[in-house]
Amino acid sequence: MDIRELQHFMEVVNQKSFTKAASAIHLSQPALSKIVKKLEEELGVDLFDRSTRKLTLTDAGQVVYNQSQKLVSTLHELHALLDDLRHLPTGEIKIGIPPLIGTIVFPMIAKKFTKKHPQVTLELVELGAKRIVELVESEQVDLGIIVLPVQNPMFHIYPFVQEEFNLYIHHKHPLAQKQVVSLSELKEEPFILFSKDFSLHDRIIHECIEAGFQPKIAYESSQWDLIIELVASELGIAILPKSVYPKINNPLIRSIPISSPTPMWELGIILKKERYMSFATRELLSFLVDEEIILPSHMMKKEEAQNLPTP
Repeated sequence: MDIRELQHFMEVVNQKSFTKAASAIHLSQPALSKIVKKLEEELGVDLFDRSTRKLTLTDAGQVVYNQSQKLVSTLHELHALLDDLRHLPTGEIKIGIPPLIGTIVFPMIAKKFTKKHPQVTLELVELGAKRIVELVESEQVDLGIIVLPVQNPMFHIYPFVQEEFNLYIHHKHPLAQKQVVSLSELKEEPFILFSKDFSLHDRIIHECIEAGFQPKIAYESSQWDLIIELVASELGIAILPKSVYPKINNPLIRSIPISSPTPMWELGIILKKERYMSFATRELLSFLVDEEIILPSHMMKKEEAQNLPTP
């Protein structure tokens, strides 16, 4: 048994599918199944319950998965420590980030940071914010960029973007000619939301309930560009950050400000407390502070500022 076998096993668990895991790690499904079977034989236990169609861990499988996470995290930390001994900003930073946030903020960050530190590799893990929180907690990524607030005492939190939500609507819709709309005007509209794994799913529903109605959900998707295409096909309306609009090339879409009140979103970087922070990660945080991307501490809550490690 080696660490790679455990990593392959973890990928099957994370993907909840042998087929998806095999594609993600560039192996054939039979080869991956053979590796997991070999691991089971070496450990003398069944890792998966194969009596149902749904891929489910056995009790032994859960123990192996939990311990594998610790082993992989320790190995990653070993590499980070050795990189630090060389006093060079080298290595890899794994960043968990929802696709929409990646589209809006990451290209600018990556371009400037890579120019300054070309030896550091930034690896993106694109999933919904709820899943990103789990990955940061289990130390499968170095840091996460998510929609705030997040209530978890295990994290350091660096707020860095605040922005308005806008209504995205087909240009022939009766509301499309308005200069501004209120949320209450949308109570009869079919909504197109992000999937339940995304914080924006719950956030939009919360904003609608605060405005006095339960939104009618027509479609859900994990891709913001598909959401826009559904709006362009007159299948519903969407509420997305204002900065999405310049990235839309579809002339059928209008973006309209929302008032009474104006819903806002705030993004933040989260890191797990007590975890070793590599030199490369510290350099990234210092870069974000220098570029004024991370909000200065006086704009944070007092208790948050006191808990932040110094980059």
